[in-house]
Amino acid sequence: MSKTYKAVLYDLDGTIVNTLDMNMIPLMRVLEEETGRPWTWEQVLPYAPWPGLKVMESLHFPDPEAVYARWVQAVNEYENGATLFDGWMTVFERFQQAGIRQAVVSAKTRSQYALDVTAHGVDAFMETAVLADDTTKHKPDPAPIRLALEKLGLRPDEVLYIGDAPSDYEAANNAGVDFGWAKWGATMPLELPDFVEVFECPLDLLRLIP
Repeated sequence: MSKTYKAVLYDLDGTIVNTLDMNMIPLMRVLEEETGRPWTWEQVLPYAPWPGLKVMESLHFPDPEAVYARWVQAVNEYENGATLFDGWMTVFERFQQAGIRQAVVSAKTRSQYALDVTAHGVDAFMETAVLADDTTKHKPDPAPIRLALEKLGLRPDEVLYIGDAPSDYEAANNAGVDFGWAKWGATMPLELPDFVEVFECPLDLLRLIP
């Protein structure tokens, strides 16, 4: 990669942290309770990249916020919590040493961020974090990424956003920010333009260092 960036922004679920089981298995249980019929892994997997409340709204529950709250509680109580994908701590440390600024842009709430990210020490490397509570519009809307740019005092062309989902790419594109696909965490194929950088594993990001 020839272009250099002043900062890298990260999605969390499916990008930095592996939360697939801890999100989808409780979702299967909550949906079964709500609908009265069992849900399979294959049925819930397409919802993995979506913001939680959007999942409930798309299923047309009368009170999507209440069902979402039950899902969040079930996720928080899940016995196997979030884990970092291999290689991330090396990436964070090397970027910090190289002077590449780092920040998070995610649909997680602050409480989820504390459980899944702060507990792993990741936030020590992040200059800022734009989370679900910080904006009224969410990915694929560019508002969260634009807020991160504002907090960092950087232009769109100075930043790369790393994510695993179509909504991540769309948000980056809508914000005028370059996108890097975290292929290791993707749950579905993603058709991307040739100029989009594809990363097979977190350590691949080290090629961003000049």
